[in-house]
Amino acid sequence: MEEAILRVKLAALKSEHRDLDDAIDVLLEQASQDQLQLARLKKRKLRLKDEISEIEDRLLPDIIA
Repeated sequence: MEEAILRVKLAALKSEHRDLDDAIDVLLEQASQDQLQLARLKKRKLRLKDEISEIEDRLLPDIIA
């Protein structure tokens, strides 16, 4: 049961990560970039990446051979 919940959360986080990537690209293309907004989006994207990695580690634990 917990695995299913983690997989749903993982999918949502990956989707949000892609959306942030798109938003960052749009901001970078604008002539008058909002540097503060850009920094906030990049910081949020990094936090999402960390959360994604943590969930993936819980779903696929390392096997010590």
